[in-house]
Amino acid sequence: MNRYTKRLLVFAAIFGLIGVGLGGHMAGAGSPALRPVHAHALVVGWLSLFSWGIYYQLFSVSRKLASAQTWTAIIGTVFLVIGMWIHLAGALEALPYVVTLIIYIGGGTVLIASYVLFFFIVLKQKVVN
Repeated sequence: MNRYTKRLLVFAAIFGLIGVGLGGHMAGAGSPALRPVHAHALVVGWLSLFSWGIYYQLFSVSRKLASAQTWTAIIGTVFLVIGMWIHLAGALEALPYVVTLIIYIGGGTVLIASYVLFFFIVLKQKVVN
């Protein structure tokens, strides 16, 4: 297993656990308040990171691009999910509202950069007949 795959799969597993835990919590509490956090943890955190990890295991790619894409994916996902949780749950009320939005939107922006990098990685991939 290459290092990009390992990093992405470890973080995918962490986000899978977070998503499942949030789902169980919401079901037990009878409150859908954290539904967006739950969905983003599973779709972006688990599914996307897992998919990218598998891609890097199957195809050889530029190490620099793969490294940049891997780290922007992980950092963007972490900050998006944490920022969304802080924002929706009011988890850290001592933080000014604008700070929570910066964490939330900043994470999302870094994540968009990760998706754009992955797009270029796929475009750069050579087709084999």
